[in-house]
Order: sequence, then structure tokens, then C-alpha cells
Amino acid sequence: MYHKLEEPILLYLLLLIPLLIALFLFQVYWKKKKQKEFGDLELIKQLSPTKSRFKPVLKFVTILLALTGLILALVNPKIGTKMETVKRQGIDIVFALDISKSMLSEDIAPSRLEKSKQLISQIINSLGNDRIGIVGYAGSAYPVLPMTTDYSIAKMYLQNMNTNMLSSQGTALNDAINLATTYFDAVDTSKLIILVSDGEDHGDGANEASEIAKEKGIKIITIGVGTVNGGTIPIKADNGVIAEYKKDNNGEVVITKLNPTILENIAKNTNAVYIENSNTKQVVEQVKNVLDNIEKTEFESQEIAEYQTQYQWFIGIAFFLLFLDIFFLERKTSWLQRLNLFNER
Repeated sequence: MYHKLEEPILLYLLLLIPLLIALFLFQVYWKKKKQKEFGDLELIKQLSPTKSRFKPVLKFVTILLALTGLILALVNPKIGTKMETVKRQGIDIVFALDISKSMLSEDIAPSRLEKSKQLISQIINSLGNDRIGIVGYAGSAYPVLPMTTDYSIAKMYLQNMNTNMLSSQGTALNDAINLATTYFDAVDTSKLIILVSDGEDHGDGANEASEIAKEKGIKIITIGVGTVNGGTIPIKADNGVIAEYKKDNNGEVVITKLNPTILENIAKNTNAVYIENSNTKQVVEQVKNVLDNIEKTEFESQEIAEYQTQYQWFIGIAFFLLFLDIFFLERKTSWLQRLNLFNER
């Protein structure tokens, strides 16, 4: 059996469970404290002889289990029954995304980084049987996702990328290209790097790295995100409100500008194209035109087949428990009281 979670990020909702337990224990403590202030506890128990001490706990546990079931249903676990080797025809593509601080600039709405994520996500949606990987880079490069045909996982990793992933700042395009070239393990496949950046390079060797990529048969499409007039780099507080703008060592507000020249050179060195357009649809169409003219290669990949969703079981259990909770009254049950299972006499 092979397992897969469709929305694993929703598992964070399970953190509500310990929070609710803590609130329940506090409520029990607070209630007992107030009862002590009111009078003798044994006397209070005698005033409500049918009130069960166990039933409130049972009701709470039932609600918690039902909530857990609903959360797991949202996550939508899937079970695959077998592994298959599938033959495909496609291209090996590595997306290299600039995650330096300059990508926070909002001269392209909503920001350069978010726009870049939209572009890459839409390009992925337009792909067929291609294998894809993801690299993030700023002052250095970082492997985010190895080659895969699972586009949903790729888009999840993509959306989680941010400017805090790398402590070293700058835009080392050469490191990004060098790391991306290591992703291509097959000799005969068509290889492509799609590099998305504002082109503000603070390192050396981007042209040399692209020349080496060309010698290995790798094309590099570069996509420029930003404007030549530039924009400021906002520094936001925890509540998402802009607290200030990034300043240089002289206290002047930094203006970051799109540098298309270096991106054009990288693409030209590998006989590929440079794309600069704020219209997502047009960028995707331009990339697709390039991909259509690249020879597709046949490759094999192992995939889990016949996935079956399991959310319905968790929903069924959750609603059954909620239905059952209706019949759990807080007074003692007469026949259970006779059995004295919970020592309530």
C-alpha cells in the first residue's frame, strides 16, 4: 500500500486539539475552584446527585475525535494499490526562482516574488509529461525539489518559497545555473532551465555558467520580473503592514530595478529566449511556444497507480460521533449507575 496526502498543509489544524484540551482542563480547574468558594464539595455533589462526573469528559473526547476526523477528511488521505513504470515523452525542466529581498518589491503587483510564483505555477499547468525540479537562489543556491512528475507537490513547494529561506542575500545567478545543471541525470533527455529573476546580479560568473550549461546541451529561458524604473523594498511587520523600506548604509531608501541585460545574455548564450512581460498569459504562451519546438525525449518513471480517496471514511466517523454526542447527557445513566462502571456512587 502507498499513501499520499492531498492537502498535507491542513494537518497544522491538528494543533487545535492540544489547545482545546488545555482550555477544557482550565475550565474544569476553574469550575472546581468556584465550587470550593461556594461551599463544601461533597455537599454540592449531594445537591445534584444525578450529575455525572464522567459524561462531560466523554462528550469532550467525542467532540475532539469528531474534529480530528473532519480535519483528516480535509487533508484527504489517498491509498495507492500498486507501483507502475510509466513511459513518457517530455522535457526535463528546472525552474530557478530568485528569492532575494529585491523580489519583495511591489513595482509588479502584488510583488515580484508572488508574480514569479504565479508565472511558474501557470507554466507548470501548461505542461504535459515533462519532469520538473525547483531551485531557489539569493546569495547562494538551494535545492528545493528534485526532478518529479508530481505537479501538485511541485506547486506546493513553490508556494512555500520565501525570501527567508536563504540567509545570504544577493542574486548569485551563476550558483543558480550551476546547481540547476546538476539536476539533469539522464544523458539523452532534452534539458531546459527556466530562470526567473529581476536580474540584479551581485555575483560573478553568470555568463561563464551559462556557457558551461550550453556545452552540456542545456537551454536557459530567462524571465525578467520587475520594471526598469524600479521600486522600493518594503519591510513588513508581523501583521503584514509595511513598517519601513530597506535602506543602504548611507540611510537612503534602496531602489531596486530590473536588469534585463544580464538575463538577455544568459538566454542568448544558450540559444534560448529572454521574456519580459507583466501579462501572465502571454508569458506562458511564449514559454509554451519554445517548449513546442524542443524535441521530446522518452523516459521511464515509477508512479503509484490507482489512488483512491479515503476522506469519506473520516467524514462518516466524524458525523457518527457528533450524532452520538447528542445522546450523551450530563446526568448519570441509570443502568450504568447500577453497574457502577465509573465509580460514580
